[in-house]
Amino acid sequence: MKGLSIRWLWLLVLYNPLCAIADSTEQAAVTIIIDDLGYNLHQGLRAVALPGPVTFAVLPFSPHSKNLAQIAHERGKEVMLHMPMDNDHGPSPGPGMLTATQDHNLFQQQLEQAIQSVPHLQGINNHMGSSLTQNARRMRWVMESIKDHSLYFIDSRTSPLSVAGATARLQQIPSLDRDVFLDHDPAPAAIDKQFKRLISLAKKQGSAVAIGHPYPSTLGYLENVIPKLDAMGIRLVSPSGMLMLNQAKTRSTKPKFDKLFVTASLPANHSHCAITEQLAQRIVTC
Repeated sequence: MKGLSIRWLWLLVLYNPLCAIADSTEQAAVTIIIDDLGYNLHQGLRAVALPGPVTFAVLPFSPHSKNLAQIAHERGKEVMLHMPMDNDHGPSPGPGMLTATQDHNLFQQQLEQAIQSVPHLQGINNHMGSSLTQNARRMRWVMESIKDHSLYFIDSRTSPLSVAGATARLQQIPSLDRDVFLDHDPAPAAIDKQFKRLISLAKKQGSAVAIGHPYPSTLGYLENVIPKLDAMGIRLVSPSGMLMLNQAKTRSTKPKFDKLFVTASLPANHSHCAITEQLAQRIVTC
């Protein structure tokens, strides 16, 4: 037969499952991080016993850091390094503190030693750091180490002028920003007010991140309220879970369909084949 044989390969377009997650999930999500673990064993053990995927930020070089990180990990919780950073005012952030006066080598050495001191790390957030987190150059140094260890970063936003989160995003490091401090005032009524603010923000924004501390009043409040979150229309997720949800939402703003190209045999001599695309389909014509 003279002429070219024609073979149409209509390649399937499948619905992206990440988009399905984003579209079908109406529940707002919250992440709750408990900072400052490592010095008080009793409060630390009570904290890691909280229900659900609460996350724990452990201070490096503290007496119970390794033990509490191990217990939290065994209970399926995410563990973070609560990295001491130079502060504008107030008490010293503690051992291993990063400062703006350290040169690059000392700065990275301090951070590396802190990372190695706490097992099972999945992320880092700043302990204090209202001064250092305004320093773009030092934040780039922090992100170098975070990228080397494939960790995520949470900007505790101890200063409204923090550039830490923005620097992480510029370096394409998975990151979140704190929305609410639960217990600046540890009085139960104040914690309740802040928690309700967290829920309101989550419902408005779709998600929100809270940071609290292992105070008896905070732990007592969370022990009572976490089991009620589902009835409030709220999901509690780890930072890793929140990052996945955010990625799904980002992808859901793009076209709902991704191309999945199915391999099919072509003629032995297919140099004359033409490939064209129409809408969401790719057509091979020979």
